[in-house]
Amino acid sequence: MRLIPALGGQDLKERRLARVMQCRGGRQVATGGSRSSKRAANRKELAVDRAAKKELVTALNGVFKGTSVVVVAHYSGLNVAQMQTLRRQMKQAGAAVKVAKNRLAKIALEGTDAAVVVPLLKGPTLIAYSGDPVAAPKVAADFAKANEKFVILGGAMGKTALDANGVKALAALPSLDELRAKIVGLIQAPATKIAQVVTAPAAKVARVVQAYAAKSETKSEAA
Repeated sequence: MRLIPALGGQDLKERRLARVMQCRGGRQVATGGSRSSKRAANRKELAVDRAAKKELVTALNGVFKGTSVVVVAHYSGLNVAQMQTLRRQMKQAGAAVKVAKNRLAKIALEGTDAAVVVPLLKGPTLIAYSGDPVAAPKVAADFAKANEKFVILGGAMGKTALDANGVKALAALPSLDELRAKIVGLIQAPATKIAQVVTAPAAKVARVVQAYAAKSETKSEAA
């Protein structure tokens, strides 16, 4: 029978140390591979994120270039249901609401008339806008009355900067639809003329109002 020599204490320690190092080496290889995969995934996510941000800025820039009025407000403290109500009311009035990071909104405002609102973009802000210069301010003002956490900061009509009172003053004016309805009620004209007034742009409606006022003054002087 062959005898296996007994291992000394030093030999046992060396073998155990060799096993430990082997295990650690395996773990390090596995960990290194995992880290590489994570870095690749992070780079892909960043690329997608940058593309999404660029698309958002482009879309916002188009909105700001094509709108007549912009309203900026703080919305901190509003819950999801209240935000949904605001969006629904804006949509019904022909307006809309956008919530974006201030940094992205500032970039999107570059080169537009509404760029005067940039100083207002601090903290949790949202932007409401509409083609009708009265629609967005009116909805915002009414919503602010019912929700104290919704605070109007100001806005812009064309290149003209508005403070909170300026936005509220716009809100007090009749909307284009209301103005057109009043004109239709005041002017006695054939149906084709009335139809032209109803579908006329804001500038044409203003000219019709001025003409009607001048006509009324002439009649008064003649009387």
